[in-house]
Amino acid sequence: MEPQQLNPADILVSVVGLGLMGCSITVCLLIAGHPVVAVAPLPADMETAEPRIREHLTKAFEKGLITQSPELYFEQLTITEDYSLLKDCKLVLECTLEDIGIKKSVYDKIEAVVADDTLITSNTSAIPISILQRQIKLPERFLGLHWAEPSHTTRFLEIICGDLSDQQTADWLYALAHFWAKEPTLVRKDIRGFIANRLAYAMYREAFNLVENGYATVEDVDRACRNNTGYWMTLVGVFRWMDLTGVAAYHTVMKDLFPTLSNKTEVPKLIDDIVKAGGKGVQNAHGFYEYTPEEAQLWKETYEEFSYDIRQLALKYPADVVKKKLKKESED
Repeated sequence: MEPQQLNPADILVSVVGLGLMGCSITVCLLIAGHPVVAVAPLPADMETAEPRIREHLTKAFEKGLITQSPELYFEQLTITEDYSLLKDCKLVLECTLEDIGIKKSVYDKIEAVVADDTLITSNTSAIPISILQRQIKLPERFLGLHWAEPSHTTRFLEIICGDLSDQQTADWLYALAHFWAKEPTLVRKDIRGFIANRLAYAMYREAFNLVENGYATVEDVDRACRNNTGYWMTLVGVFRWMDLTGVAAYHTVMKDLFPTLSNKTEVPKLIDDIVKAGGKGVQNAHGFYEYTPEEAQLWKETYEEFSYDIRQLALKYPADVVKKKLKKESED
């Protein structure tokens, strides 16, 4: 199906799993115009999903991301524990815990009611798609859809093909994702961590190396990231950055620097100690930084505010910004 022929209003979508990300993904799909069946695998999700989705939509309305009343979007939303309501869905997005056993039980319930041509996807960030797709009866219709939180404000989305995925299905999802206000990445060959996480975790590993070996504090490393990588990365990625700042210079530095970078494979002690002590970051006010409960809550709110502000800036600079400028100049 051609992108111009796609109409989200005609595509019934389901989100299975209504935790933090499941709710923001639901909001993204509603904003795009999809009717959505949101399935709560856990009874607790039935209590928290509706107020969380309502809060997202209210904030989106206040910020101008949507212009219609949040109540109009709720008319397109069904929150349920009943998997049988998935029977007419064209696309199902699984957003449950990172446990193959749990996901397998969810896939069994999904496949028991959906049609054979229904697409099934997972928001996993840790389990290879080629492993997950072997948990279902028709693995060729299974792909990864890796989102970023909050899903309704970020431009990030990875579409991941497993070894057995159908390429036409991947292309269809890639086209549809543009209606979700995404600049999607199509990962053509499955690899653990996909693209964004592999890049990010290489940086995390070196960050731990610098702190644990006394080269810098946690605060110093964060400050360097904010004021260097964080300064340009919303506009360009690593390859465009090297083009902009001189490819040959990077070639020279790599020869001397690469041998000195950390290549440890064990979990760093710094994060291991925090997790063993029960630290969850701002969720419980204990992480790499110490927070009062008030500070932790304010960091959550500040990040949400930032996600809207940075979105407005980033939308001025889409991936094809230069091509658009050249086209405009040629038309003037």
